[in-house]
Amino acid sequence: MRAVRFHEYGGVETLVVEQVPEPRPGPGEIRIRVAAASVNPIDWKARAGALRGMISVELPAIPGRDAVGVVDEIGAGVRGVSAGDRVFGLGGVTGATAELAVLSAWAHAPAEWTDEEAGGAALAAVTAMGGLNALGPLRGRTLLVEGAAGGVGSAAVEIAVARGATVIGTASERNHAFVASLGAVPTTYGTGLAERLAALAPGGVDLALDTAASGSLADLVAIVGDLARVSTVADHARAAELGVRVVNAENDSALLAEAAELGRQGRYTPRVERTYPIERIAEAHAYAGRGHTRGKIAIRV
Repeated sequence: MRAVRFHEYGGVETLVVEQVPEPRPGPGEIRIRVAAASVNPIDWKARAGALRGMISVELPAIPGRDAVGVVDEIGAGVRGVSAGDRVFGLGGVTGATAELAVLSAWAHAPAEWTDEEAGGAALAAVTAMGGLNALGPLRGRTLLVEGAAGGVGSAAVEIAVARGATVIGTASERNHAFVASLGAVPTTYGTGLAERLAALAPGGVDLALDTAASGSLADLVAIVGDLARVSTVADHARAAELGVRVVNAENDSALLAEAAELGRQGRYTPRVERTYPIERIAEAHAYAGRGHTRGKIAIRV
């Protein structure tokens, strides 16, 4: 099969499209014929070697953690899915940007989602839901999402709105219309955030989710007034210093199924800023590495 691989850590020039052996699903896994995958921060950071010592990557490695496609092989013990089903989901830290990929968590993809949307949904959705779940019930509460225009942030906004929260989302001014289209009240991040929030939410902000790791975690705690009502999916170092809960993405089929149901209801649509063919994977990684992606970057396989 064709796949993207990097044989050594480094820049985007290390990415090559080549023939590689086909993966096989183990017990509890499925294999899909990939239609689309996505580029997440973990993908370009792993390729660059920035995660050495934190995450084990065996070289040569195929970047990519989430994908959508049609099931073509089913491992032992798997129930509720058949060959030919269109599913989206998650595999290991690597392995998704290829013609065939093995998934350990998945859900049936909503017909309402394009392949590009479904290919970028899994990691963003489970990360966003994990961060939101750590904050407890959302209905009737005011939630601040720091980094609301990114892949995880935009998912968190729509999912939180669907759960009944009033959402304020921070983003650069160029992304304010985008954040508003998700159902949040946009505001800029950085100096003066507390004053801007006081004007936007006179009753106060109940909860905060950090998806940006922009250095604002201490400010979010001060704004909300309680460590237990702040979570982060991005700022591990500062969270450890402050005692803020860190939530890591989990390969959880139940969360994926919940995201899919919201998709069928029209209440959550993964937002894709750019789509690249697999042959232009280096361009996709280069763009992602600049850190200003609105929503997700999709790779057509």
